Amino acid sequence: MSERTDESTRKDIDAPDAPTAEAVRAQLARILDSSKLQGSQRRRDLLSYLVEETLAGRSDQIKGYTVALAVFGRAETFDPSADPVVRLEAGRLRRALDTYYVDASEADTVRITIPKGAYVAHFEWLAIGKPLRSADNRIQPAPDGSKDDARSAGADASRWSMALNGDARRTGPIALLLTVALLAVAALSWLWPRGDPPDVADAYGPVIMVLPFEALSPDEETGLIANGMTQDVIHDLMRFPDLRLYSVQASFRENAGADPVALGETLAVSYVLRGNVQSDPGKLRLRAQLVDASTGEVIWSGGYDRTPDPNDLLGMRSELSASVATALGEPFGVMNAASSRRLAARNAPSMASYACVLRAYEYRRTFEDALFVPSLSCLTEAVVRDAGYADAWAMLGWLNLDAARQDMVPVENHPAHLAAAQDAASRAVTLDSGSQRGFEALAALAFNEGNYAEAERLQREALALNPHDPEALAQLGWRLAARGNWVKGLPYLEQAIVRSADPPGWYFHAISVHEYLEGNYADALAAAQRSAKFGSAIGLSLAAISYAGLDQMEAASNELAMMAKAWPLLARDPAAAYASFQVDDQIIAALLKGLHDAGLVLPATTNR
Repeated sequence: MSERTDESTRKDIDAPDAPTAEAVRAQLARILDSSKLQGSQRRRDLLSYLVEETLAGRSDQIKGYTVALAVFGRAETFDPSADPVVRLEAGRLRRALDTYYVDASEADTVRITIPKGAYVAHFEWLAIGKPLRSADNRIQPAPDGSKDDARSAGADASRWSMALNGDARRTGPIALLLTVALLAVAALSWLWPRGDPPDVADAYGPVIMVLPFEALSPDEETGLIANGMTQDVIHDLMRFPDLRLYSVQASFRENAGADPVALGETLAVSYVLRGNVQSDPGKLRLRAQLVDASTGEVIWSGGYDRTPDPNDLLGMRSELSASVATALGEPFGVMNAASSRRLAARNAPSMASYACVLRAYEYRRTFEDALFVPSLSCLTEAVVRDAGYADAWAMLGWLNLDAARQDMVPVENHPAHLAAAQDAASRAVTLDSGSQRGFEALAALAFNEGNYAEAERLQREALALNPHDPEALAQLGWRLAARGNWVKGLPYLEQAIVRSADPPGWYFHAISVHEYLEGNYADALAAAQRSAKFGSAIGLSLAAISYAGLDQMEAASNELAMMAKAWPLLARDPAAAYASFQVDDQIIAALLKGLHDAGLVLPATTNR
């Protein structure tokens, strides 16, 4: 893929209408002098190197290894697979460039990007009448999808900028902040082709159109907040890797009362999100609905009331937007559940790979044995069919890890599955340096190997990609708690539960253990039952322990019997089963005592 990208870049440089080297260097100087890169000398050095090497015609020599040596001072023994510094810094540089062009002025005549898949710089004129490309080198389509009209995208963006800047001058600081937010999202989101047939709308994630939120109160400030909410929700939904969104500009071209079914028929939209904002004395009300564009059915609605703080309107908007986006976009949330039902009903071959990812989500929600083999087989086929699908590789990494960690395959096969898990998770991040699921899988593998510091670093990298994702919060919280760091771990888990519409049972495991250790057996039982009801062996074991603490021995015995059936290893050698999740030794000792009190006969020795 990198060779094709390099060749494309050379052709762009040599093209008659391509920016001159002089123009590119002038633009580079403006970017380096801006505040967007002043905070990171490494990013400044990286951008300068990539631009100059590309201009010098050495695109074929720009590789991760050469960049690491030339820019980051790595030794010749540098191993890109072990040290992701180039990949991570390149991802941050791409985001910094996107942010820079949010406030592009008339002096900015050249757009410099680093398309994904290589480290070669790409240059194009940034002016009215020239096509505006995304970071992955796709021309943004025009409203009717025609090739010629696509060249007006730059003009559209310019007109939006001028109109909004005019509004900002008239309405003051709040409008200016909203202008920046709107342009930021416009730079980060790209108009999806309108010509796609509706049958492929869900092929790699549902396509969402966020209609402009309607201001029900006549005052100007409510109108500004409503517009800002539309932008914020689009921005927050974009953080979820399974979703595809129409850009801010495309959304604002539609009427707040547009017919969702009509949008589904003409724009290949899967779902339409619409809402309104109303200001009452001392209260701001936000109402939102998610509509299935194929049927017109309202599949979710939410209402949020806040007391506005004039000094923190952006903070309130951010909180409201995060609430809406999380309810819709989390892996176990409304959108994926609805898409899973649609895909199961239609069973279209073009959707098979995405359906495999959804199936894997469902398995990891409940950890039902019956779902494991079909999910693993489906993902194995998906990465053959769609080798560039990062999320499929990431989920394949997760399931291969589960094969060993959850004892789903014979012990002698564990090493092979762990190796396959590492390969798949690494492939996901190689394909997409912003793959949240890929980083999460790598974090889980590092934790499984006992490399706790690296696991925490990788998980925080995943969380930085999407701070609103409950699963990312829960993974970090669970691992901290499992190692005995309750003070830091439990708040992450509690935040994940609050943000999740229907949290998976494993979110409650560490909470149940902590309550048990504190002697709060009723609370420990309530938490344990959140996963025990799904037949989770760990949840059943925690329920048995909690029942014993409450001196309800018959109930404890029943839970132990179901636990032994769900996961025989947990009954045969509970220390080894708990240790497979890298749980702290002192916590394991307390759990073993609890199981003994519940009536389980512990082995004289363990396989730990």
